Amino acid sequence: MADVLSQNEIDALLKQLSSGELDVDEINEEPAVKIKDYDFTRPAKFSKEHLRTLEIIFENFGRLVSSNLPAYLRKNVQVDVMNSEAVTYSEFSNALSNPVLLGIVDFEPLKGNIIIELASNLGFTIIDRMLGGLGDPLEKPRDFSEIELSVLERIFTVFVDLLREPWKNVIEIHPRLERIETNSQFAQIISPSEMIAIVTINICIGNVEGLMNVCLPFLTLEDIMDKLNTKYWFSTMKNKDEDSYQEFIETAINKAQIPMKAVLGRSTVSVMDFINLQVGDIIKLDSHVNDELDVYVGNIVKFKALPGSSTENYAVKVTEIIREE
Repeated sequence: MADVLSQNEIDALLKQLSSGELDVDEINEEPAVKIKDYDFTRPAKFSKEHLRTLEIIFENFGRLVSSNLPAYLRKNVQVDVMNSEAVTYSEFSNALSNPVLLGIVDFEPLKGNIIIELASNLGFTIIDRMLGGLGDPLEKPRDFSEIELSVLERIFTVFVDLLREPWKNVIEIHPRLERIETNSQFAQIISPSEMIAIVTINICIGNVEGLMNVCLPFLTLEDIMDKLNTKYWFSTMKNKDEDSYQEFIETAINKAQIPMKAVLGRSTVSVMDFINLQVGDIIKLDSHVNDELDVYVGNIVKFKALPGSSTENYAVKVTEIIREE
């Protein structure tokens, strides 16, 4: 029901019409309605927020790769996330070259698989480095042999294992490399019309540069789409228990090997006496038989101890712990 105008409002309108302040044509014109085109073949399942969060996750993944991969290749590795976009799976598969390296990854506990595509020039560079070469790519690409795929499987497994840490703020995943395909026709993990998110990563191994594309189907990420936003990601990261880092550091330190030595005593001899030492000679030390020994951890005295034996080995019994600031 239209609003009823009061007499004062009617008088004001008549006054504006008579003075020319109000145009009757402008009143009769209906406001233009902006119509937005919608492509039903490319439904907007990934928002900009989702894609930005995926970029943040894989930036963390890139840092892990650049710090872990040099241990296998013995060469400097630089990793940068270039961009992310939402396309259909058919667009992704049609753009693949031949030969191609596709790692099919089970993204447990999420349903379905993801795909890690690695440029063939990077694949041949990795193989050359793993087999002791300089890391030069082939001038003319060819198919990968079974032995070469076995070598690459080890590196793909490293990539897959490194995925766990960046995704912890969203979901605990247990990814597993199922197989490596060199033909895109055997990697139809979803329908060609399904939407996927592609994160493009630039990898530079020495002087060789190539791309890695990570294909993330919407069907796989559907259950966690509400968590793929920067607000949730950063809040989870801030709320993460800092004690877990402390426990991790303590565990790593506990496994570190440190040298220990117990010093019976010290003595000073001339070079001539040292040269003429014979079996059975006695060297007089600056300590007594009943004195406690200094036990060094590294170069620091940490314990006092008495000498003895354990089974057939020499041993010391700790009598005092030296605690210094």
